[in-house]
Amino acid sequence: MSDNQSNVQTSVQQVDVDIDSWLGTPGADSVITPTKEESDEKPNIFSSKKQDLSFLDKEDSNDENSNESDEETKEKAKEVFKELDKEFLAKDEDEELEKTKSDRGRPRTDKSGLVEFLKKRIESNELFAFDDYDEKKESLDDYLGKLGEKDIEDLWKANIDNIKQEVASNTPQEFFESLPEELQYAAKYVADGGDDLKGLFLALAQVEDVRSLNPKNDSDQEYIVRSYLQATNFGTEEEIDEELQTWRDIGALEKKAKQFKPKLDQMQEEIVRSKIQEQEYRKQQQEQAAEAYMQNVFEALRPAEINGLKLDKKTQALLYTGLVQPQYQSVQGRPTNLLGHLLEKYQFVDPNYPLIAEALWLLSDPDGYRNELKKQGKNAAVEQTVRQLKTEQARKNTSTYYEEDEPRQRKIAKPQNIFKR
Repeated sequence: MSDNQSNVQTSVQQVDVDIDSWLGTPGADSVITPTKEESDEKPNIFSSKKQDLSFLDKEDSNDENSNESDEETKEKAKEVFKELDKEFLAKDEDEELEKTKSDRGRPRTDKSGLVEFLKKRIESNELFAFDDYDEKKESLDDYLGKLGEKDIEDLWKANIDNIKQEVASNTPQEFFESLPEELQYAAKYVADGGDDLKGLFLALAQVEDVRSLNPKNDSDQEYIVRSYLQATNFGTEEEIDEELQTWRDIGALEKKAKQFKPKLDQMQEEIVRSKIQEQEYRKQQQEQAAEAYMQNVFEALRPAEINGLKLDKKTQALLYTGLVQPQYQSVQGRPTNLLGHLLEKYQFVDPNYPLIAEALWLLSDPDGYRNELKKQGKNAAVEQTVRQLKTEQARKNTSTYYEEDEPRQRKIAKPQNIFKR
């Protein structure tokens, strides 16, 4: 037994196989291995087929076959890696083929991703659907699903424009609220179209001066009391002086200053508020006048006829937008419509004084201008009629001349017989 064991020798050799030379894969330090919880993931090219590599660990039965075993081990390893390499190549070819097929088969623009994105944002009230969407009649999925690609793009663009407008409208409001109270008054006054900035800032300065007065200071007490009595129309300057002297003699001037100071502050603030409210009222009147102007222009052009002149759709739209939309900037830098723009253009930019004079004539005396046009039209018609009559008369005269010549027929001399006696 011992002899037999002594005759058996085991030869184990380490075979170095360069995996990178076959696969070109990264090293083990760059491979992320799954945890136990992740071991139940779906199979992939790395887990679809487990290769049996147990033969690499088996010991050779005898030393006679050791060299052969080493060669077989190397060959088997090569076969294993070749199979793995084929699997990689086959997988890549399949993925490339599937990608090619999917690219050929799907539309030029895949809207499903954008639809899903819009759906989530609309449900979270971050974006909005078009106004033709009625959630009582159809679901959001059905509504978005029936939209075409262009409609989806238009919906996306409309929401982007809406976001821009909201940002543009909210930013000035946030900036306005961050301003001091005095500048808020001035900003609102200007926003409402006010132009008497000097008077406004004088009122604001007066408010600040009164607010900085201290009833405890002897120098401010008399000013506070006098200003309040003047503002409340207490009396003449002599009466106010007598009242101040009486309170000064009895030592009540400081008490009166403390009593009048809050009221005086409120009165000064009311002066500023009244200017703001006055300008706001003017703005409302201007808006109402502008709305009435637009409505009147619309009613004037709706019949597609102006003083007997027919208007086509293009001319009708041109006149309406040219009268109601301030798309241009005047010489003074203010917005103006097409009418004001053309008047300034032909007066200053590209002078055409005959045209301006004609426009002025029409605007100042429309009836006289139209009558003159009609008179010229009649004269032109008369001249045309006379010209036609003269042409017709000339044609008749020419025709008569030919009629007189036509009866004179040509004659041929009759041959004579020389033997006739």
